[in-house]
Amino acid sequence: MNITLWIIASLLALAFLAAGAMKLAQQQEKLSASGMGWTEDVTPGAIKAIGLAEVLGALGLILPAVTGIATFLVPVAATGLAIVMVGAVITHLKRGEKQMAVINVVLAALALIVAAGRYGIWAF
Repeated sequence: MNITLWIIASLLALAFLAAGAMKLAQQQEKLSASGMGWTEDVTPGAIKAIGLAEVLGALGLILPAVTGIATFLVPVAATGLAIVMVGAVITHLKRGEKQMAVINVVLAALALIVAAGRYGIWAF
């Protein structure tokens, strides 16, 4: 199970690092034009805050475990990312974007698996 948690955490970290970096690097108009229609409904500051949360969460999934420093942050980061995904699900459902909401539910579930595993018997 430890290897499975590492694989899930690594895939989540890659996904959230890429998504967060994109939100931090690109302007609101470009994000909206690239298919992130929800960005039209929020402020540029909120987009950057979400992007920062995703990048920090991605780093928190991997760096503490790799370095062995503050490993309690791994499940905290996973829980935080799951919370971000709950917000994403709500946003997409309000906009009628059911397919995107399903993707966010899957990401939240994977993050919760990592959180539960790392809070539980497979903690570092």
